[in-house]
Amino acid sequence: MNARMQTMQECKNANNARMQECKNANNARMQECKNARMQTMQEDKNAVIVSAPSGAGKTSIVKFLLGQIPDLAFSVSACSRQPRENEQNGKDYYFMTADEFRGKIARDEFVEWEEVYPDSFYGTLKSDLDRIWEANKIPIFDVDVIGGLNLKKYFGNNGLAIFIQPPTLGVLISRLQQRGTESAESLQKRISKAEYELKFAPEFDYILINDDIGLSCKKAIELVKSFLS
Repeated sequence: MNARMQTMQECKNANNARMQECKNANNARMQECKNARMQTMQEDKNAVIVSAPSGAGKTSIVKFLLGQIPDLAFSVSACSRQPRENEQNGKDYYFMTADEFRGKIARDEFVEWEEVYPDSFYGTLKSDLDRIWEANKIPIFDVDVIGGLNLKKYFGNNGLAIFIQPPTLGVLISRLQQRGTESAESLQKRISKAEYELKFAPEFDYILINDDIGLSCKKAIELVKSFLS
């Protein structure tokens, strides 16, 4: 009796193992198909990438472009921080915990991602690009400098990468201080990060010095319309 029960348990374990193997194989095939579809879509899809150190004015320029060019759609980044006042999940960012973000990294759900500070992740979800492309729109990205470079690498010649540069580091610091949202510690982090990021400006397609937001917006729309035409 015990021998028969042991044999039945062994058969059950073997069946469970085979089922798990099939499930894993199916998941792998599904991911391969999804990646292949993303690659195909990527090859003939344009993208506009706007990057800058924090405080340089990229968000204002991106909002202007969205209001002027109907074919553009804002790419919503994912992040592992808490929402700020008036920020909405799925509109401003996809908010999640650091562990949830790591899980998506493990499942290869990002086009690009970066750990900006310890446990502070930002990235672009493949599902968000699917959302934009299925609506026959062109994604526009409002991302930091390393994210912008990663996206430029991903899209190649199909991506226009614009670097928004402050006139001077001093002007950038002044803008950050005027926000009134930074502690002394977080302000210093942003300044140090900006000093590092400014070194990458030559790797972008165009450097737009934002000394006057009106003129910068005008130049940005000229660049984007020329690229998309």
